[in-house]
Amino acid sequence: MTYLVTGGAGFIGSAIARQLIKDGNEVYIIDNLKTGYLDNIPNRAIFINGDFSRDETIKKLENRKFDAIFHIGGQSSGEISFEEPEYDLNTNTLSTLKLLQYSVKTGCKKFIYASTMSIYGEDGDKEQFSEYDATNPKSFYAVGKLASEKYMDIFSKEFGIDFVSLRYFNVYGVGQNLENLKQGMVSIYLKQFFDSSFKSVEVKGSLDRFRDLIYIDDVVDITITSAHDSRFYNQIINIGTGVKTTVREILDLIKLYTDSKKEIIVTYGTKGDQFGIYADNSKLKSIYKRELTPFSVGLKKMIDWIEEM
Repeated sequence: MTYLVTGGAGFIGSAIARQLIKDGNEVYIIDNLKTGYLDNIPNRAIFINGDFSRDETIKKLENRKFDAIFHIGGQSSGEISFEEPEYDLNTNTLSTLKLLQYSVKTGCKKFIYASTMSIYGEDGDKEQFSEYDATNPKSFYAVGKLASEKYMDIFSKEFGIDFVSLRYFNVYGVGQNLENLKQGMVSIYLKQFFDSSFKSVEVKGSLDRFRDLIYIDDVVDITITSAHDSRFYNQIINIGTGVKTTVREILDLIKLYTDSKKEIIVTYGTKGDQFGIYADNSKLKSIYKRELTPFSVGLKKMIDWIEEM
């Protein structure tokens, strides 16, 4: 089969592309390399360097029909969405519209989208959210992702495209970009712990904040499975473990595994940051039966990878 993966030079997109190729498929990748790296792109992938929200990039696909489009790429930081709102809108929303139009034009009937838990925002003291809860985005990033979900729903009803909107919670793991200090809570902290140029570890916001941390291998398997299992089609699904992990717990476990004595400095939080939510993943577990990786196990794998670099 032949697939398109946007963001295939990034953390999640490259991992999905590698697995698709390993499974014997032909894979096209579009990435503008703004945050991704050429080294991440699998050797057998057909790579198009460009902005997937622009017509001139889409034209380079030459109307090829794909068995599915995995729209994984995009600007993925709430903080950066305030700094570059137009870029965020283009890469997270306009790109979705362009690729859906391409799907209609070429007859592609499966569209898998990397959405986000940020869509939920916050609701008073509520901590756990299901797909049926109200959405209340706190960042431009989350607004753009929610708009994309609405576009997909309309294209499904009007043009018969089966979409899957995967609301990723906090993805971490081997291969994550340690140089991007504005995206990826676990990777941001690990970079500061391991890099000797950091004399301390800065934490932007309360140590009581919390996240639902899901390991990259689980995300890859769920995402690819969703393209072939009709129970995922035309659904919004939380991709999280259903486990609440605080920033303090993350830091304590890193210090335990690394035997680090670095000082933790707590500073002001970033604009649009969520204090914390975690997934009600009942819907996912009803159709996906594999066990998810505990954070203690996934973190150890990530630390081992860093130490071997």
